[in-house]
Amino acid sequence: MKKIISLLMVLVTVFAVVGCTKPAETPAANTEPAVEQAATDETATDGADAAAPAELEDKVVVYSTHGEDMLELVATEFEKETGVKVEFINLKGELADRVRAEAENPQSDVMFGAASSVFLELKEENLFEPFAPSWADQINPLFKDSENYFFGTIQTPVVMFYNTDVIAPEDAPKDWSDLADEKYRGQLVFRNVLSSSARATFAALLQQYEKQGDLQAGWDYLAAVDANTKQYYGSGSLQFQAIGRKEAGISYATLSSVIDNRVDNGMPLEIVNATSGSPVITDCIGLIKNAQHPNAAKAFIEFAGGEKIQTLYANEFNRMPTHPEAIKNAPEWMSEIELNIMDVDWGALSKSQSEWMQKWDSEIKDTQKDVE
Repeated sequence: MKKIISLLMVLVTVFAVVGCTKPAETPAANTEPAVEQAATDETATDGADAAAPAELEDKVVVYSTHGEDMLELVATEFEKETGVKVEFINLKGELADRVRAEAENPQSDVMFGAASSVFLELKEENLFEPFAPSWADQINPLFKDSENYFFGTIQTPVVMFYNTDVIAPEDAPKDWSDLADEKYRGQLVFRNVLSSSARATFAALLQQYEKQGDLQAGWDYLAAVDANTKQYYGSGSLQFQAIGRKEAGISYATLSSVIDNRVDNGMPLEIVNATSGSPVITDCIGLIKNAQHPNAAKAFIEFAGGEKIQTLYANEFNRMPTHPEAIKNAPEWMSEIELNIMDVDWGALSKSQSEWMQKWDSEIKDTQKDVE
């Protein structure tokens, strides 16, 4: 696994190589997700025309997994610019199921947040409509759908970390496989699979075993991790509270959440640069098929993924942008942290994730450890 000096260099080094290289014959070498293809001339639309409709509806309904503070900022800034009111609902891990349930009569206009693997699932179910905002061509092909059904607005590494008041550096895990070691019994806490980042991470770990031709070994690994796990939390705040209160010493979460709790809450958290790499999730945005407010929805997508608002994501909420101009104005830590990147085929994962996570939640995991 090749170490990158800067996470932001993902856009021009590791991912650029992946995007230009065809998969090898073996599954383990397939590093080219289906989402990570350049838009074609046939599927691209005139973003300037599409992003500036003649008449906007008076509101737009947004289903999201992002935090309410960030959603409120986006809603306020969007209304200032357009006069359109934003009604947002934070559905966390229930977002995809809600969009599915409303397929015949959509109540939302935009899906904003969740991993690209989730968007790929819903695209296959014909739940989005293509739309290319004016900034579409500026986004690296790795962070957008090749047919303009959705676009990445935030790149989200998921990392292991530990509380240094509980776990000494020499005793900390070095890779994901170490979490199955019995010496960590009772020292692990995680989010449950309602969290889109938790779903994507558990599934990405399973895929590493599948690529080696031994998926059962992956299930055995997760069963061992579950045996070491003290609790699964329904919210990130409860997860970090448990770590902060020293109820357990080790967990994993999005990099921005770890940074937030280290800087804003003074938690003694150390990030683990996993030997096999950390999965990097792309949080996306897309237009719901048959949206009731389609013009306002397109305007919202144009706004929410643009340079200005992505710069705000970076500086106000420590979210790593996908827009190259926003990257230039990102906080310094984003260019200083070193991480290995896990080899994940997100396109393939989108076809297995739901089934795998249903099995994990109902057959492998001890549900008595769930805390809402």
